[in-house]
Amino acid sequence: MYRIGIDIGGTFTDLVLVDESGEVNFGKTPSNPEDQSIGVMVGLEMMATRVGLDIGSLLGQTERIVHGTTVATNALLERKGANLGLLTTEGHRDVLEMREGLKPERYNLRLARHPALVSRDMRFGVKERMRHTGAVEVPLDLASLDAAIDALIANKVEAVAVCYLHAYANAAHERATLSRLKERMPEVYISLSSEVLPHIKEYERVSTTAVNAYVGPVLERYLSQLEGRLRSAGYEGPALITLSHGGVTPIDEAVRLAAGTVLSGPAGGLAGARHAGDLLKLDQMITFDMGGTSSDISLIVDGEATLSADRRVAGEKIALSSLDIVTLGAGGGSIAWASSGGLLEVGPHSAGAVPGPACYGRGGTQATVTDANVALGYLDPTNFLGGSDNLDMDAAHRALDELGVKLGVERLAAAEGIFRVVNTQMAEGIRLATVRRGVDPRRFALVGFGGAAGLHVTSLARLLDLKRVVVPRVASVLSAWGMLTTDLRYEVTRTHVGEVGELPPEEIRVLYDELEALAVGAVGKWFDGPIRAERTADMRYGEQIFEIDVDLRELDFSRDDVTAAMKSAFEARHEQLYTYALRDREPVLVNARVAAIGTLAAPPTEPPIAGGAGVPAVGTRQVYLDGWVEAAVFAFADLHAGQEIEGPAIVEADTTTVLLLPGDKARVTEMGWLDISVGP
Repeated sequence: MYRIGIDIGGTFTDLVLVDESGEVNFGKTPSNPEDQSIGVMVGLEMMATRVGLDIGSLLGQTERIVHGTTVATNALLERKGANLGLLTTEGHRDVLEMREGLKPERYNLRLARHPALVSRDMRFGVKERMRHTGAVEVPLDLASLDAAIDALIANKVEAVAVCYLHAYANAAHERATLSRLKERMPEVYISLSSEVLPHIKEYERVSTTAVNAYVGPVLERYLSQLEGRLRSAGYEGPALITLSHGGVTPIDEAVRLAAGTVLSGPAGGLAGARHAGDLLKLDQMITFDMGGTSSDISLIVDGEATLSADRRVAGEKIALSSLDIVTLGAGGGSIAWASSGGLLEVGPHSAGAVPGPACYGRGGTQATVTDANVALGYLDPTNFLGGSDNLDMDAAHRALDELGVKLGVERLAAAEGIFRVVNTQMAEGIRLATVRRGVDPRRFALVGFGGAAGLHVTSLARLLDLKRVVVPRVASVLSAWGMLTTDLRYEVTRTHVGEVGELPPEEIRVLYDELEALAVGAVGKWFDGPIRAERTADMRYGEQIFEIDVDLRELDFSRDDVTAAMKSAFEARHEQLYTYALRDREPVLVNARVAAIGTLAAPPTEPPIAGGAGVPAVGTRQVYLDGWVEAAVFAFADLHAGQEIEGPAIVEADTTTVLLLPGDKARVTEMGWLDISVGP
C-alpha cells in the first residue's frame, strides 16, 4: 500500500509517494492557478508512471492522501474570497474596523487604513444581547434578524459570518440565527463565532469568523472538485487536509474551519523538518523553506515547534492555534525591480507559475531570482527538472539586461545583486524569528528545504554566523513529505477567566475533563486508532493584555495543588519568553485548551543508501563567486554514505540544486542527506 503527500505551491505542485518499505518517490509538476486540482491529477499520473502503474491502479493501492493547500491563503492574499456579510450584535458592527485600536506602524502618520474584510454596508446589527456570564440581557429579536437576512439576500451574499457579543459564554442566539439562515438561505456558507473561535476578546473572534466565512466557499469548491476527481480516478481512502497547527483533518472539518488552512503548506514543511530532526538526532533547528513564491522560517527548540494564536495573514487577525512561522515574499520567482531612487529591490511580487521567471520561456519578461541563478551558473539550463525541461538562458539574459539598464549596471552585476539582496532579506527574516525573540541563532543548525533553498542556504549561514546546514535528499518536496509524518488533530477551547490561585482545583479538573471528552469524541468519529490528549492554557498576569501559551502536558491534574502547579508552569514559560517572572503575583487563566491527537501509521523513513569510497563528480561548471571559478558537479542521487564533498561544488538533483561555497565541507549521511560544515 502507498501513502501520498501533496503540497501545492505558487509555482509547483509537489508530490511524495511512500510505499510499505519506506521507499520514497517524489516529483514536481507546474501548479495551475485556475484549478489547482488539475496540477494534482497531472502529478498523480506522473507518480503512477514512475512506479509502473496507471493512475487507477496507484490510487486503488493508496491507503492515505494528505494534502496541503494554498487555496484559502491565496483567496485572502488576493482578496478573491466570497461575497461576505456579517451579522453582529446591534451597535457593534464596527468592531471589525476599529480592530484593537492600534496601528501596525503607530508613528507613521501617513499609514493608509487597512480596509475591513467586510465593508460597512455589509455589516448588520441584530437586536440581541448576552452578558459575559452567559445570561440573556436582550432576547433575540426575530424581526430584527429577518430584516438583516433580507438585506443579505438582496446583496446576494455567498457567505455569512455570525458573531454576537459574548457568544463564547452562551451560543443560544447564534444557534437560533443559524437555523433561520439555513431556512431562508440554504445555499449560503455560514460561520458561527461560537464554533470557529469560542473565546473572549471581541475583535479576535469577529476577525477570525469573518476570515473563515470569506475563504470557506472557495476552499469548499476546490476540495469538492479535488475529491470528485480522486474518486473518479479510483481512490476510495481518506483525503486529509493539513491545518495551520500541523495536524491533519478530514475534508468536511477542513471546510468547516477553513481559516485553519491558511498556513497549510508551511505547516507541512515544519512537520517534515521536525521529523528530519528526529532522524538526525537534531533538536535545535532553524527551518528555512524557500519555494517559488515565498520563504517560510521557523524555530524548533528542544525538538518542539512553537504554536501561536496571534497570527496575521494579509493584514487579517486569525486567532486560531497555528505553528509560529515567519513568511517572506522571497522565492525563486520573486521579481527584481528598480525603485524610483534607482535601488535594486527583490519581491514581494512573484512571477508565479504563469508566466514564471523569464528563463521558463512561458512569456515572463521580468528578471527573477531564478534568472539570476541561471546567469551566475548555479543552475544548469539543460538539466532543469531532471532534464525534462530546458531553461531559456537568452530570455534570462534579456530580462537581466533590461533591469541592468534601469540600475546602471552590467548584466552580471545585476544578477549578483539580486542574489545578495534576496539573501539579505531572508537573513533578516531569520533574525526576526530568532534574535528579536531573544534566541541566539548560532547554536542552531539551519535546515534548508523547498526547491530553491539549496542555492541560498550556505550563504545565509555565513550571514548569520551559523556553522551547520542540513539539506535532506527530499528537500525540494519536504512539505509534502512532512505531511505524511503528521497526525489527526482536533482542538477545543473554552474561556474560563479567573486568578489561578482563586479557582477551586475540582473546577479546573472538571473543566479540562469536559474539554478532553469533547475533543477525543470528535476524533473518535473519524478514527478508531490510538488517541491522546494534550492540555494547554492561555494565561497572563492581571495587568497584561496579551496571553501566553502554557504547556500543561506533564501536569498531573489529580493532585490537590494543581493550581499551584499551573502557576509554576506559567512562571517557567514567562521566564523562558521574557527572562523574568513575578513570583509574588497570581497569574490569570483566560482560555483552557485541549487537543486530541489520533496517531496515524508510522511516518516515512529514508532507507539507508550504499556506502563506499564515494562517486566522482559528473563534471564541472563555471560559477560566479566574486569572479568565475570552476566548481565540481555531483549527482545527488548517486552519492554514497560517508562521502565528503568540499566547496566550491554543485550538488544536483532532479528537483533541487545545492551550492557549496569555498570552505564548505558536506558529509553524506546514511540517508543520503547533506550535512554541511559551513566555511568561514
